[in-house]
Amino acid sequence: MSSNDPRERWNERYRDADPPTEPTPLVEQYRDRLEGETALDVATGGGRNAIALAEDGFAVEAIDIAEAGLEVARERAAERGVDVTFVRADAETRSFGVDRYDVISVSHYYSLETLAKLTRALSPGGTLLYEHDLRVPGDETDRFGFYPNDLLRSCLDLRIVHYEEPFRVTDEESGVRLVARAPTAVDGGPTDSRT
Repeated sequence: MSSNDPRERWNERYRDADPPTEPTPLVEQYRDRLEGETALDVATGGGRNAIALAEDGFAVEAIDIAEAGLEVARERAAERGVDVTFVRADAETRSFGVDRYDVISVSHYYSLETLAKLTRALSPGGTLLYEHDLRVPGDETDRFGFYPNDLLRSCLDLRIVHYEEPFRVTDEESGVRLVARAPTAVDGGPTDSRT
């Protein structure tokens, strides 16, 4: 397979690296406020967020395109004594259903089309935690980052709890972070505007 194949590219990356074990900063910051029973971790890699959510009592489904990353994640979950359902899947082609997950975590994965499916998959009152990179100005090879405010605009049907972009986008500081909640009847708005 060529390195243009995303599955092979990510498999190579996980074979050659030791993915982080601690949850991403955004998940760590908000994990004590998350409610519900079901969670989905998209682009789980080595499982850092999936394992943290399972330790917090969620029934977690974690997907990634790279089997090598999932092998690491399975080993780490076993070491920590938590159950996580790890699935090799391409988030772009996978169906996530509607009103299915109380928490959805996404880190370092870019697809506005998938994001639309994920917002529909949030149960009413469910929380989306999303971390990724912005495109670095002038870098014509950067196809996998959000443009400024892309993530925010794509989630306007949700209630934005937290949103941040860096003041200046550089190679060192390019992260965008979003926490948003799916509407409920109590919010005073329609509960299924995401369909």
